[in-house]
Amino acid sequence: MGGHPRLLDFLFEFSGDGIIVCDEGLRPLRVNQAVEVLTGHAAADLLAGATPAATAARDQLAAAIKAGGVPYWSGMLTCADRRDRRFDVLPTTIEAAPCAPLTMVAFLRPSRGELPGRDQAFGYDPLTGLPNHVIFLDRVERALLQANRAGGSVALLTLGLDRFLLVNEALGFAAGDRLLVEVAQRLTECVREIDTVVRLEGDRFALVMALADQDDSVIVAEKVLTALKIPFSLDGQEVALTSSLGIGMFPQDARDGASLIKCSDTALHHAKLSGRNQYQFFSEELNRRARARLDLEARMRRALANDEFVVYFQPKVRAADAAIVGAEALIRWNDPAEGLIRPADFIAVAEETGMIEEIGAWVLRHSCRLNKSWQERRLPSIGISVNVSARQFRNRHFVDTVRQALSDSCLDPRWLELEITESMLMGDVDAAVIRMNALRQLGVGLSIDDFGTGYSSLSYLSRFPITTLKIDRAFVVDVDTNPKAAEIARAIIGLSKGLNLDVVAEGCELPAHVKFLTDQGCHTIQGFYFSRPLPAAEFEQLLEIGVLAAPVQTP
Repeated sequence: MGGHPRLLDFLFEFSGDGIIVCDEGLRPLRVNQAVEVLTGHAAADLLAGATPAATAARDQLAAAIKAGGVPYWSGMLTCADRRDRRFDVLPTTIEAAPCAPLTMVAFLRPSRGELPGRDQAFGYDPLTGLPNHVIFLDRVERALLQANRAGGSVALLTLGLDRFLLVNEALGFAAGDRLLVEVAQRLTECVREIDTVVRLEGDRFALVMALADQDDSVIVAEKVLTALKIPFSLDGQEVALTSSLGIGMFPQDARDGASLIKCSDTALHHAKLSGRNQYQFFSEELNRRARARLDLEARMRRALANDEFVVYFQPKVRAADAAIVGAEALIRWNDPAEGLIRPADFIAVAEETGMIEEIGAWVLRHSCRLNKSWQERRLPSIGISVNVSARQFRNRHFVDTVRQALSDSCLDPRWLELEITESMLMGDVDAAVIRMNALRQLGVGLSIDDFGTGYSSLSYLSRFPITTLKIDRAFVVDVDTNPKAAEIARAIIGLSKGLNLDVVAEGCELPAHVKFLTDQGCHTIQGFYFSRPLPAAEFEQLLEIGVLAAPVQTP
C-alpha cells in the first residue's frame, strides 16, 4: 500500500478508530475524523490546545501514550463539552524508513464501560437517533456507486449551526441538546425518505442525496435555511437560529467519497467566513483560497517559532501640551519574504485556529518587558494598552497569564491596561464580571474598546469594573461634519464623566477632530494627527522627549 498514498489517507481519515500521530516528544501532529467525533474537539483545536478542554485532552493523550500499558492504557480524557470520559489508548511505534526517526501512533476507542450505547456502537447517534459518522461514510460510498452505475449526481450538504456555542453558554448544555434534537427533526422533514440525514458531531450535520440535477441541491439548501430560521422554543424562551451550508457535488467537484467530503467541508468553511446564514458551492476558487489559508496558518506557526512578530506602539497624547501619556501596543508580522503584514491580513485566521491566544500572550509579555525597561532607563512612566481577543478573555487561565506577565517583567500593574470589546462581554455577563473583577484586583486598568459600535447596554456598563472608554474612530472620522457622529461622541464623553471614567478618542486625523473633542472634554487623543503606530525603537525616541514637537500626519 506504500504506492497508494490517497488510499492510505482515506483509511486514516475515515477509520472508525481514533488515530493520533505524534512526534518523538509525544506532541500530536495529526488526528483523524474519528478523534474529532469521539472527543468533540476539532482537530485544529486539539493540536493547538486552542481551548482549555482541548489543552487538557492533548496533555492527557500525551501522558496516556507515554504510559502505554498492557495491552493498552485506559483512563479519562476531557471532551469538548468539558466532561471527562473513559477511553482506551493503544500506542505503538512505526519506523517509516530505515534509520528514520520513529513515529508514535496511538489508537483511541471509548472504553467498554463508556460506550455511549448500543445504537452509537452500530452507527446511530444516541441523542438525535440519526445515523452517525459510521453510517455516513457508508451512505456516501453507496450513493457514489449508484450514481456511477445509473448516472446522475450526488449532493453532499454539510451543515453547521451558527453560534450554537452561545446557546450552550446562555441556556446550558441540556437546552443545547434539546435544540439539536429539534434541528434533526426539521432536517429530516426537508429531505426524501431515500436521502440520508446524519449527525456528524456537535452541531454539525450532513445530508447525502442522489439528484438528477445540481439545481435540485439549491432547492434543498434553501428549504433547510428557511426551516431552521423558524424560532425554537426552549424552556419557554424563543431562540432564533441560523445555519451555514457547504455543498459538494459528485461528479462535478470530486470523483471519490473522501474528496467529496473535503469539498463539502471547504464550502461550509467559506459559507461561515462569508457571513453565515447561507450556502456555498465548492469551486476551485474556494479550494485555492482554502490552500492559501492553510499556507498562511503554517507560516504563522513558523512566525511564532522564529520570532517574526513585532510590536508597534501608537502614542496616546494629552492634547493641551502634546505630552505622551500612554500608548497602544499593536502587533505586526515582519515576514521575511513579504515584509510587514498588517493585522487585518492574519488576525482572523489566528482567531479561528486558536493561535491568537499564544500571539496575544506574547504581545502582553513583550509589552510589559519593554515598558519596564523604559522605566528603568528613567523615561516617563506611561500606561501601555494591550488588546485582548475573545478567546484570550474567555480562557480560564487568562488572569494567571496576566499575573505571570506582570511578575516576570516586574512591572507595576498600574502601568498596564487591557483593551476589550463590548461584544466579547455579552455572551456570559456574570462570568465576564467575575473575570474583570479578578483583573482589577491585580491592579491593571480595563478599557472598553470601540465603544458604541457593538452591544452597548448601560445596565451592563454599570456592572463592569472598567476604567476607560474609547471613542471609536467611526464616530471621530467625521465628527466635524456629521451632526449625528458629533452627538454620539458628545454623549460618550458625558457618560464617561458621569461614571468617573477616563475617555480616549482614537482615529483623530485632523485639527478639527482634536478641537471638537477637547472642547467637549476629551483631552486624550490617539491617531495619525499626532503619530502613526511606531516600531518600539522609534517610539522610545519619542518617549525620551516626552512631548511631540509637532503633529505627525503621515497616513
